[in-house]
Parts: sequence; C-alpha cells; structure tokens
Amino acid sequence: MTKTMKAVVLTRFGGPDVFELREVPVPPVGPRQVRVRVHATAVNPLDYQIRRGDYADYVPLPAIIGHDISGVVEEIGSDVHEFAVGDEVYYTPKIFGGAGSYAEQHVADVELVGRKPRNLTHLEAASLTLVGGTVWEAFVQRAQLKVGETILIHGGAGGVGTIAIQIAKAIGARVITTALARDHAFVRSLGADEAIDFTAGDYVDAVARLTDGEGVNVIFDTIGGDTLTRSPLALAAFGRVVSLVDVAQPQNLIEAWGKNAAYHFVFTRQNRGKLDALTRLVERGLVKPVLGATLPLARMAEAHELLENGGARELRGKVVIDVSGEAVALPPVQRAV
Repeated sequence: MTKTMKAVVLTRFGGPDVFELREVPVPPVGPRQVRVRVHATAVNPLDYQIRRGDYADYVPLPAIIGHDISGVVEEIGSDVHEFAVGDEVYYTPKIFGGAGSYAEQHVADVELVGRKPRNLTHLEAASLTLVGGTVWEAFVQRAQLKVGETILIHGGAGGVGTIAIQIAKAIGARVITTALARDHAFVRSLGADEAIDFTAGDYVDAVARLTDGEGVNVIFDTIGGDTLTRSPLALAAFGRVVSLVDVAQPQNLIEAWGKNAAYHFVFTRQNRGKLDALTRLVERGLVKPVLGATLPLARMAEAHELLENGGARELRGKVVIDVSGEAVALPPVQRAV
C-alpha cells in the first residue's frame, strides 16, 4: 500500500477556486473500519454550502470534504467480518465527523458501508448514497409515505428530485412534481404522474386543480423559504411536510395548524440499513441514477460551479466525479441529455 494519496483539499472558505489538489497521508485503519479505494464520488449542495463557510464551526481547515463514495475495499480492520478485500461498496462518509470523499482512498466505520448494487457502475453508485439515503429516510422513516397517497416533490429535475420521484413511485404513490416546462417530459420519464411549471403560475392553485381541491398527503421540500411557508396551502388534512433545507429565518406556519399537519426536518443519518433498502430497489430496476455531468477529481472547482449554477446550465441529475479514471477522454463537461 502507498502511504500517500491525491486529495482535493479545502484550504479556506469561499468560491470554487479555494480547492487545492494535494498529496496527503493515507489514514490508518481501525479495528472496525475499512479502507476503500475510491472509484467515484459526487457533488451535493451540502458540499458547496460547506465550501462557502455555512458550517465553518463544524469543519476545521484544511479539510477533505465530500459525501458520496463508490469503490473497492483494499484493507479491513482486525474486527471486520462483514466485508473482504476486493468487495465493491458504496456509502456516505460520516457528515462533520472526519475526512470526506474527495480523495483516492477513504477509511470508514464499517457500519456505514453497504454493498454496491451489482447492476450499477461506480459512477452511478456514487451519485446515489447521500441522495438516496436522504430520500429513503424522508419518505419511509419520517413521512411514512403509503401506497395510493399523493406526494408533491419540488424540483423534480434536480439531483435529489430525480431519485425522489423514482422512490415515491416504487412505494406506490401518485407523484406530482415541479419543474421547468422544458423538463416535463424528462420528469415524466422518471415516473412523475403530473408536472407543474413553477414559473407559469401558482403551484398551490395547480395542486388544487390536480387533486380536486383535496391537496396532497406529503410535500417534499428541497427549496425552503417561501416554498416551505406556503406548503400547508397545498396539503390535505393530516398531511406531512418533509424539508431538507435549513430554516434560516422564522417561518409563519399558521396554515399548518388548521390542517393538523406534521413537519419533519431531515439532516440525514448514515447507516447500512438505508443503503441496503436502496440497493434492493436499484437491483429490481425501480430506481436508476441520473448523471448530469462527469468530471475528474482535478476539476472539482468546475464541478462545484456547475452544480451551483445548474438551473442556468440546464443541469439534470447529479454531478459525479471520476476519481479512478474509469471514464476516459472526458470532454470539457460530459452531460446527460
């Protein structure tokens, strides 16, 4: 084993140019840990929020960040019996608890690690871990979405929304999603039953028309702000709202009281159980990753810029990072269309 590895290091908080590609030590492996050769990672909104300094109190610098890994086990700790060297795995590193995924190797607690779906490439698998685990927790553990219920998913064409639509359909729900008109055919291809152009009118009125005035049972909020405040107006009685967004300002949710609504704010917790559930859906063909762009590790700054300005760049799905060079001869930006 080599004692050093290449890693993209966050040297200070700021714009995408704050990253440096460095040679850093490979961390040691503890008794209940595995060392993984990282084949692919991905970029999430949480990543650029950390990079900007939104969570500066939780991230001492310099830092290796990143929250998605797909790779191969190269070393196991003395008390690890769940995996062997050579196993293909995927997982989300502990958030705010150590080094992240922007590196050639990673050491993780074995309880976080799941077996990679057999029908996915590493690039595809790396796009799923944080997003898929978060959506599973939001729908199954928090909202307890049921067969036959109706869910409104905000931002259906984005990295989270593309997976949320598929998981909601796998559960057996009716899916309404918001997306630009140009993306309506795309989100329908993922399983959305109805699509609302959020630029063409009030989504609350559109939901009322599509549900005969009843409202939806669950709202999945990936936007926050006014979207979160107005969510009760689109809810059915005893509806549930699940939000992934920080509540930076006080929210007036008085309308939720009359609906007997429940609110859940999700900062996801990592564990193998959620990944195993996600793997079963993937291997049954019910969930398929959507890769919006693929870049190499050395172009992390470009990947961040692309995700932050994804709407303007017509990005669909996840921005993934090819760490091991599996996708050869990458063009300036490789995108799904």
